[in-house]
Amino acid sequence: MISLTKELIEQIEAHAERDYPHECGGMLIGHFDAEKGKSVIELFPMENASAEETRHNRVLILPKDVMRAERYAREKKLDVVGYYHSHPDDKAVPSQFDLDHALPVWSYIIVSVLKGEAVDVRSWQMEDDRSKFNEEKKVVSQ
Repeated sequence: MISLTKELIEQIEAHAERDYPHECGGMLIGHFDAEKGKSVIELFPMENASAEETRHNRVLILPKDVMRAERYAREKKLDVVGYYHSHPDDKAVPSQFDLDHALPVWSYIIVSVLKGEAVDVRSWQMEDDRSKFNEEKKVVSQ
């Protein structure tokens, strides 16, 4: 389960709409809790470093930027609990590429952006054996 506010969802949607028709991405910063799941406190938007010709269906986050997000989270006594990205003109469902590049403990929020408008936001978590994603319950508070 992942918990976050409506404002954070709106920030993810706005990032996705701003970067359309390209994919966008960023880190989810918050807490891990064995009983309550993950809670997202804030976002760490990142730049898509993919080549121009692949930005419409790929997001590349450079390792130095991931380290910057992890350092930022540690300084605030928080954790990177996941990652968000957009799927321009596609469903908010993980692709094989997403599965091949994911980590089992993180949540993966995907926003579908159709013709420049965010239309669906879903969260996913990978099986421990890395075989597939399962949709994760998303609790949205005011």
